[in-house]
Amino acid sequence: MQDQQTIAIKGIKEGLLVTLDAGEEWQSLLAELAARIDRQSGFFAGARLTVDVGARPATKHELMSLKAMLERRGLTLWSLLSDSHSALEAAQALDLKTSTANVIPGRDTSEGTETSPQEEGTAGVMIKHTLRSGRVVHSEGHVVVFGDVNPGAEIIAAGDVIVWGRLRGTVHAGANGDESAVVCALDMTPTQLRIAGHIVISPADKRRKPRPEVALVRDGQIVAEAWPA
Repeated sequence: MQDQQTIAIKGIKEGLLVTLDAGEEWQSLLAELAARIDRQSGFFAGARLTVDVGARPATKHELMSLKAMLERRGLTLWSLLSDSHSALEAAQALDLKTSTANVIPGRDTSEGTETSPQEEGTAGVMIKHTLRSGRVVHSEGHVVVFGDVNPGAEIIAAGDVIVWGRLRGTVHAGANGDESAVVCALDMTPTQLRIAGHIVISPADKRRKPRPEVALVRDGQIVAEAWPA
């Protein structure tokens, strides 16, 4: 897909690093980035972004349009990486942190890749396979799993946890105390589910039909509601 060629996104210590192709037309890049964020809204939710524009002499107007597009989606343009002096000056005029493009503060070299028995991440981790027993995922942001989370697998995330499959393992969302975090799954029967300091265990109910649900904290306790997946 085109956005995979012109836009690269990786986890770093301070959030997400978005690298934009310096040779691509600006408005086209913004449209591609907006579409990618909209397709993966759960992964991007609440993130702050460091944007690398390379040698592009991005103007203040262009950066303002990028900042506005992100803010409309609940995201923050936090920092700009650039080899262009004029782009860095424009970013500073907008009170953005700046750095040259070859210096990436807080770069996470693991980039959320799989290890054994743990998988480490920073701003967000996207996993495109089933988590089997013994696997542990840690993230300082959100976790999205395209697959099942089997009994014996564990996810610990500072943000939300979204499982596009069956959740039967252990999940701790909002692990740093965020009670606004949520857990979503197409079939929610976790061994144990925690949000911030709250904890529940799924009752044994072999008669229940699988249904998409979202778990959240309401009135001091975890409740599950229908999730329009």
